[in-house]
Amino acid sequence: MAEPNITTIPSTPQPTNNIWLGCLVAVALQIFFVAPTCAADDYRSVTVADPYLEMHTGPGRGYPIFHVVDRGDAVDVISQKTDWYKVRTDKNVEGWVAGSQMEQTLQSDGSTVRFAELGLEDFTNAKWETGVLAGDFGGANIISLYGSYSLNPNISVELWGSQILGNFSNGWMGSVNIVHEAFPDWRVSPFFTLGAGAIRTEPKSTIIQGEDRTDQIGHVGAGFRVYATRRFLLRAEYKSYVVFTSRDENEEVEEWKVGFAFFF
Repeated sequence: MAEPNITTIPSTPQPTNNIWLGCLVAVALQIFFVAPTCAADDYRSVTVADPYLEMHTGPGRGYPIFHVVDRGDAVDVISQKTDWYKVRTDKNVEGWVAGSQMEQTLQSDGSTVRFAELGLEDFTNAKWETGVLAGDFGGANIISLYGSYSLNPNISVELWGSQILGNFSNGWMGSVNIVHEAFPDWRVSPFFTLGAGAIRTEPKSTIIQGEDRTDQIGHVGAGFRVYATRRFLLRAEYKSYVVFTSRDENEEVEEWKVGFAFFF
């Protein structure tokens, strides 16, 4: 008898390795030749007008205050991440200051500093992202959790974990993905993804007792992201998987998922 599987999938001949090798080479070229945007060396200098300026170890209220700059001292503005500013004192102490405090600093002529209003690109350049998606994996239900780190505005690396719930078997899947986002400053931004990992299939206890399996997987896919608010986005994607089984023939599975994510 046939071994129970997550879903009934038509078998296809094993694809050649040249296709996957070509995709991997293309993504590698994107990583190494799409350089991130670097900040200039001539930083903006401002003077503290409040009784003190609180410097945090990171860009958020949850990071501890480790240094205080007194009134009248100057700091250089190095970079901006959402509504937080990385500054440096004349003693080379670097830290993050909330935008509400930076708006109270003064320019060299004594006038109040006016910072440019934040746009969509200021928030889409965030380094970290996490989200949850759910959908269909070859006829079975799937729910996935992922974390992402942005190497530059166009390329990010993602780590995925998924649970698959089918009629005849359940399973777990983990993968590492490379994502290329061609237009990160668009509010509705398309992307392409390529990845590899492993899938664990565990047949349910029925009249037919199947064998647990762990197979390698590879996938290509595409989708789009919709930036809803400053730190919240909606995401939808399609992926085409190849399951490299221990048998003579591999399996192909299609996956559709939608969900939401937060970036910071």
